[in-house]
Amino acid sequence: MTRVIVAGLLLAAAIGFGLGITLPIIHVEKLYFFKDTPSLLQIVGEMWEAGNWLIVIAVVGFSILFPLMKLSIVFITAIAPNTQLAHSSITRFAGTLSKWSMMDVLLVAIVIFAAKTSGLADASAQSGLWFYAASAISGAIAAGLLKRENKSVDLSGQQDISGSKVVEET
Repeated sequence: MTRVIVAGLLLAAAIGFGLGITLPIIHVEKLYFFKDTPSLLQIVGEMWEAGNWLIVIAVVGFSILFPLMKLSIVFITAIAPNTQLAHSSITRFAGTLSKWSMMDVLLVAIVIFAAKTSGLADASAQSGLWFYAASAISGAIAAGLLKRENKSVDLSGQQDISGSKVVEET
């Protein structure tokens, strides 16, 4: 039953991630005349064109590639829990960095708050942000369920997806 729930959560995470990076994440209105509703991919493209390559590398790395890598590792762990990749250092690394999964959502919330309190612009969250947040949350829940299931099933002395050693029962 847990595998069915994990599969559903991973499907929701994958769909939410795709929608989250392509749909508008924020609506900004300045002086009632200028309106903008960019998606994450549009923001990255505009920053690239403006020559802000270091910011682009950071945003693409932490907002697109890392969540995609983490989601892929959880998929592999769910489909083939006994493979070497499911117990590798990459999995432990992804587990360590997963604590930062919601940082992008927090940053957009801070931007919205700053725009509203400055009085220069009005900003509001759009559907892309909500899909992105839903993707991060459902992926984290799926990873947690897999971790719990692997700890209760894998007693062979191998490491679970969190990287901690599972003690062999005697």
